[in-house]
Amino acid sequence: MEKNLYIAEKPSVAREFAKALKLNMGNRDGYMESEEAVITWCVGHLVTMSYPEAYDEKYKRWSLSTLPFIPDEFKYEVIENVKKQFGIVSGLLNRPDVGTIYVCTDSGREGEYIYRLVERQAGVKGKKRKRVWIDSQTEEEILRGIREAKDLEEYDNLGAAAYLRAKEDYLMGINFSRVLTLKYGGSIKSYLKTDRAVISVGRVMTCVLGMVVNREREIREFVKTPFYKVSARVETGGKEFDCEWKAAEGTKYYSSPLLYKENGFKERKTAEELIACLQQEPLSAPVLEAAEKKKETKNPPLLYNLAELQNDCSKYFKISPDETLRIVQELYEKKMTTYPRTDARVLSSAVAKEIYKNISGLRNYSQTAALADEVLQNQAYKNMAKTRYVNDKQITDHYAIIPTGQGLGNLNGLDQTAAKVYEIIVRRFLSIFYPAAVYRKISLRIGIKEEKFFANFKILEEEGYLKAAGFSFAKKKEEKEKEDGENGTPDTKDPELAAMIQQMKKGMVFALKGMEIKEGETSPPKRYNSGTMILTMENAGQFIEDEELRAQIKGSGIGTSATRAEILKKLVNIKYLALNKKTQIITPTLMGEMIYDVVAGSIKPLLDPALTASWEKGLTLVAEGNITEKEYMAKLDDFVSRRTNIVKQMGNQGFLFQQFDRAAQNYKK
Repeated sequence: MEKNLYIAEKPSVAREFAKALKLNMGNRDGYMESEEAVITWCVGHLVTMSYPEAYDEKYKRWSLSTLPFIPDEFKYEVIENVKKQFGIVSGLLNRPDVGTIYVCTDSGREGEYIYRLVERQAGVKGKKRKRVWIDSQTEEEILRGIREAKDLEEYDNLGAAAYLRAKEDYLMGINFSRVLTLKYGGSIKSYLKTDRAVISVGRVMTCVLGMVVNREREIREFVKTPFYKVSARVETGGKEFDCEWKAAEGTKYYSSPLLYKENGFKERKTAEELIACLQQEPLSAPVLEAAEKKKETKNPPLLYNLAELQNDCSKYFKISPDETLRIVQELYEKKMTTYPRTDARVLSSAVAKEIYKNISGLRNYSQTAALADEVLQNQAYKNMAKTRYVNDKQITDHYAIIPTGQGLGNLNGLDQTAAKVYEIIVRRFLSIFYPAAVYRKISLRIGIKEEKFFANFKILEEEGYLKAAGFSFAKKKEEKEKEDGENGTPDTKDPELAAMIQQMKKGMVFALKGMEIKEGETSPPKRYNSGTMILTMENAGQFIEDEELRAQIKGSGIGTSATRAEILKKLVNIKYLALNKKTQIITPTLMGEMIYDVVAGSIKPLLDPALTASWEKGLTLVAEGNITEKEYMAKLDDFVSRRTNIVKQMGNQGFLFQQFDRAAQNYKK
């Protein structure tokens, strides 16, 4: 009797498949078996690309004469410390009684690559192969994935893109790291007075290093400009509020060279002169000249993808993207949330039809039980397919990260941070079933003598989705208040003042309680933190001036949701970047800046987000079947060969010392 073989990426996932299949499985060494099926697992990667010396011993020694290194056929080998499990998996794949192989590795490019490397190395022939593609590890989803499994061949383009991504990282890493180390490693070594200096270069990580160094240098070169604003405090009905002076058209200072923007002065003296003028006899009471009232609605935000979640976790909990991914992977494996490595922020129409099941399960989650009940009673989920939260065209591999409504028995086993991460995912999810928050924005223009003062207020009229968005762990609901007050206009907390402001009419006279000068200064750009860096990598198009190219790479970005955290972690580990664990702020190290200067003077395109994102876009085009593997490889070979040969001819080492000196000025103890 032929058996089905299920191959998962990890032992824990294999156990979930065994539970879902409800077969009487017996445990064996490295697999499980019943009369009908066998279930086994990888332990992450079992096979990897061979080092250059596997092609020829001469490549073991780094030499310019052996570069560029671009093999016609790539070699692969089993990873030493997992040889035993590879042997088990290989034996099972080739067992005569195995008829159909169900590929159950993670549903994404990397999971595809993990399995295909194993199959290739094991020399599997003549087996029927099915691809199981799932969005969560709940029993229903696993059974659906098996039931609807497609032939593996339908994922050949994705497999090709996975192979190409690895080849690209391999070729750029080996050729560029070797050629730059051979040419410039000595300069860095002698400058830093170290024993050795290896220059580590990567398609994505060098670009990220470039963004951090560029930002740091912008901050250093920024010159602060002081400015002076004038504000007046007015009172009516026992309530006081501040209004700010602006140089309105037709007034004395309109378009004056003395101004810093329209609402401040370059010199304190000018601000003092304005106040003196307004306080001269005869005094003039402030008069309301205009009151503009507008209704503003704010919709619930889109659902979480991995980048958005990593950014929020950096902001709320001060944890790294790597730690966020670890936590959300744990939630996924405990069946509590859906697949984490996703770029989508919407649901599929198929999922939207069954979404009430997810909501129903959340009635057992104490933090949001009442909200889930309310959504179900109002049947707010019924027309989801027509909203912006459901869009099949915006989903490539997986929909957004949402709670499954299951696995809540695991809640007590989570650490405090993981429990909070789960809460923000749940609240973001439930928010989309609530209406928009409604605000009343009121703008007042107040005349004092000939000058104009302005005050803006934002009053929350209908709570809407904010009811679901307030975190249980937020201090005094500060996060909710922060969200209420987005866009720079604080909402009015005093209900009496809010009511009074809404009743104000043109011609109303206020009492002037005083005037003051508020001194400020321009701010430099902010340093990246780990969360904003992940979002910046996702939205690399913002750095690209060419509109057509920017549109072309939209949705690609730098790296992928699965790799961005690991890239940041590597840059910190090799000491090119420094990460403040308390604040999650990222800064370059002196070594990082020196590497930046080396790359800028040799293979500058590696620092360009446009180039890096266009390579990522190319991989997407291969996965979609729009360009061939051969076309992509030809472009890659040309780029690596050409750039490596250019560096070999260079002789700019002396010039670099001036740049090293400039950078080092900022690292003197």
